[in-house]
Amino acid sequence: MNKLLKPVFFALMAFALAFPSSAQAKSQKRPEEVKEHPAFTRDVIIIDAGHGGIDGGTSFQNILEKDINLAIAQKVFMLLRSKGYHAVLNRTGDYALSDENHWLGTKSRHLRDLAQRKELSQQIPTLVVVSLHVNWGRNTSKRGGLVLFQNEGRSVLLASAIQDQLDQLYGFKGNIQHGRPFYLLNQIADPAVIVETGFLSNAGDRAMLTDRRGQLKIAKAIANGINYYLTVI
Repeated sequence: MNKLLKPVFFALMAFALAFPSSAQAKSQKRPEEVKEHPAFTRDVIIIDAGHGGIDGGTSFQNILEKDINLAIAQKVFMLLRSKGYHAVLNRTGDYALSDENHWLGTKSRHLRDLAQRKELSQQIPTLVVVSLHVNWGRNTSKRGGLVLFQNEGRSVLLASAIQDQLDQLYGFKGNIQHGRPFYLLNQIADPAVIVETGFLSNAGDRAMLTDRRGQLKIAKAIANGINYYLTVI
């Protein structure tokens, strides 16, 4: 991590440890409600590959966000596993998670999709949730990665660590943002972030996002950010 950011990072870490979120406190009060899947005996990192199936996400000509998200997610998964972390992907192919949701009584495919993503973190012991997406802007000069965080101290720490790595990759200083309107960040109790890995609307970002080597570089930045967070928290 950039030396200038380390004091800020550790100050935020102290804040996060001193003031746990209401969701965290709630889970501590009612441990009997914690569900643990028998296949998982250690906390895991959930990698959420955004969109999928009928939901292609943003696009440029024949390039679909869902495909980029999955390609980068798979690489992040392998990198984390190589570091010894227990990681899981919430989708391993091109399908909509809403198709797997038969328990939520709503006609909204979008809501079923989001609820299914949230459900995984409730069924297995979770360290963090990292949701991968691709950005789009009307201004084609906008570029670089962007990390959105929850209203929760540990999420801010995780977002800062990943953002710093993406900034070094893109050579562009970005700022983490509070993802106030996003369902996943509001509904998931564990530390979670949404990573916008680049702008599909920007030619330079698009070249990196659609190139295997570029995707690997992005995946390494994300994995390094996660690793840094988990080694200092």
